[in-house]
Amino acid sequence: MNSKVADRIATGVFGLIAVIIITILASLFGYILVNGVSHISWSFITSPSSSIRAGGGIRDQLFNSIYILVITMIITVPLGLGGGIYMAEYAKPGRVTNTIRSCIEVLASLPSIVIGMFGLLMFVNLTGWGYTIIGGALALTVFNLPVMVRVSEDAIRNLPNDLKEASLALGITHWHTIKKVLLPSAFPSILTGAILASGRVFGEAAALLFTAGLSTPRLNYMDWNPFSPISPLNIFRPAETLAVHIWAVNTQGLIPDAKEISAGASAVLIIAVLIFNLSARWIGSIIHKKMTANK
Repeated sequence: MNSKVADRIATGVFGLIAVIIITILASLFGYILVNGVSHISWSFITSPSSSIRAGGGIRDQLFNSIYILVITMIITVPLGLGGGIYMAEYAKPGRVTNTIRSCIEVLASLPSIVIGMFGLLMFVNLTGWGYTIIGGALALTVFNLPVMVRVSEDAIRNLPNDLKEASLALGITHWHTIKKVLLPSAFPSILTGAILASGRVFGEAAALLFTAGLSTPRLNYMDWNPFSPISPLNIFRPAETLAVHIWAVNTQGLIPDAKEISAGASAVLIIAVLIFNLSARWIGSIIHKKMTANK
């Protein structure tokens, strides 16, 4: 076959694949938003949910989702970044490093329901905490840590070697080279990995069923004492997230307007993920400019 014809065919095939992917994503977002936006109102977002009556809201579930996301990322990002730096800069090639890399890949491939069962054993039963926010956040950390380690490692490894060599040639120590040269340059890729990990946290339900629970106690949003049992900041209370609430509403079928509640909650979940991603990229861009002195 003529090379020019083959090039045109390849261009057409890849363009078609891109169109298919965009069509699938647009259809998915369009279906969820078209069916759900009409059920979103201020009352729907700010009212507590109901297990029996119609007209319940998603206030507590939305807060729980954001709160668990924040706690999970506070734990995941430093650990994942540290693991990525070790694998990229300090781990020596050999059997031990290959074993660590294989463990990370196996951990990344585990189904979320298995992580949930592990979390039930470790963070619910063994610790005696019961269903808690911190238990759910730790289970999600186990779930997201391999992604964060791999993304951080690849982001540092893919940088031009000249950056590191030039810094070391100036007499700068290895750690300061990592801190002042490599990490700022790799920041956009690391941020992308953090956003991907946070998106998984927002949408995860299976692991949280066994660790954070299926209920939320009555909360007082004027009580900001993290040790109070009715405080929303208490990390040792059960917390039903938005994704778990959508699953529970559809499977239990006790609420008369279950279809409308799940459609509205799904639309809120999608919008929250989009807002979070766009905000994280905007803040990340500002931080990257400050760290690299780029305008």
